[in-house]
Amino acid sequence: MAQEAPGLGIDFGTSNTAAGYLRDGRPHLVPLAPGRMTMPTTFFFDHDSRRMLIGEPANEALLEGAEGRFMRALKRVLGTSLMHERRQILNERVTFVEIIARFLAAVKARAEAEAGMTFERVLSGRPVVFHGAGDPREAAAEADLRACYLAAGFREVTFMPEPEAAAIASGALRPGSVGLIVDVGGGTSDFSLFRAGQGGVEILANHGVRIGGTDFDRAISIDRVMPLLGKGSELRKVMGPGASPVPNAIFNDLATWEKIPFLYTPQNRRMVAEMLRLAHEPEKLARLARALQDELGHDLSFAVERGKIAANAGEAASILLDPLEAGLAVPLSAEALTESLARHAEALTEGARETLRLAGLDAARVETVIYVGGSSLMAMVSRAMHGLFPEAQHQTSEVFTAVADGLAIAAGKASRSRAF
Repeated sequence: MAQEAPGLGIDFGTSNTAAGYLRDGRPHLVPLAPGRMTMPTTFFFDHDSRRMLIGEPANEALLEGAEGRFMRALKRVLGTSLMHERRQILNERVTFVEIIARFLAAVKARAEAEAGMTFERVLSGRPVVFHGAGDPREAAAEADLRACYLAAGFREVTFMPEPEAAAIASGALRPGSVGLIVDVGGGTSDFSLFRAGQGGVEILANHGVRIGGTDFDRAISIDRVMPLLGKGSELRKVMGPGASPVPNAIFNDLATWEKIPFLYTPQNRRMVAEMLRLAHEPEKLARLARALQDELGHDLSFAVERGKIAANAGEAASILLDPLEAGLAVPLSAEALTESLARHAEALTEGARETLRLAGLDAARVETVIYVGGSSLMAMVSRAMHGLFPEAQHQTSEVFTAVADGLAIAAGKASRSRAF
């Protein structure tokens, strides 16, 4: 009687990725970088070495000013036509399917080197919704992600909703009690209501909304940073008196992680140069022109992210925009952070309410609320959930690795059931 190698569980996230497998009956996470069980889901195409860097080396290359192209939040592109468009990167024309596949192949290789075995099967986490309930891109998004795993060298690919995996990892709740997983990641927020049992968990309802940490960054950037680059200012009309507002589209894209790599085109640079010529506040539009010319979009987004984290911790925070202009900074108080994220807090509350409705449960039935996902650490998330579940116990799980733990457990159990 032989037993198959365990399946590999992979939490391929918008911002970070983790992987694990069942070892000696317990989930074992793979060190994807020295001393770290998670790896940033980032890519840098280095013009000098002609290599694709991933994870922390990719982040470092960007922040050190290396010549190349940086990408982040590619998970949000799944299900769109952009996934299959060929584009020239370094010496070849590749699709995003191929780019993500190379990232996943590196995760597979690191797991196999650490485990001393070959992983041919993968259980991947997936958001409850990639784009939205009933969105026609949902099936395409899962098909795209499956294609990425197959291109990475896996022979069998199955999926599990990410909050369901986190519920499996939650473990020690009283049998019969009802819990809610609140999984707020980089690109989506997912909810799973579950009932704990002796043999595991029973999922009562899953629901998700396309809101995550990258959306929080976008809201802060649009409210606090983009006005310094000309958002909300006016242009003189080419002919005749009067003025017209500066178009918002380019600011919206510059504040959106996954859209930044597509902004640096001659057409956009010419458009901004023309706006600068007509600007009532040329010093602001000059900053926008500089951001495009020097390809500083990701630098600005990282600055917003750092400011967000500091303000969330209650510190006197600022968004430091030195890469754009020496000494330029935007204050970001906790109150300003709350104001920028208010509509997202309302959407999270509505997402949790919809999960209750799908399960046919009242909020009072929920005994435990468990937070996972890096963006669940935002204070506005817990405030929103405490408002809806004031009597529940609220606890923070292993926010960055709970999903990978649950996937490892589920993948290992599936392997045992297939043993012969």
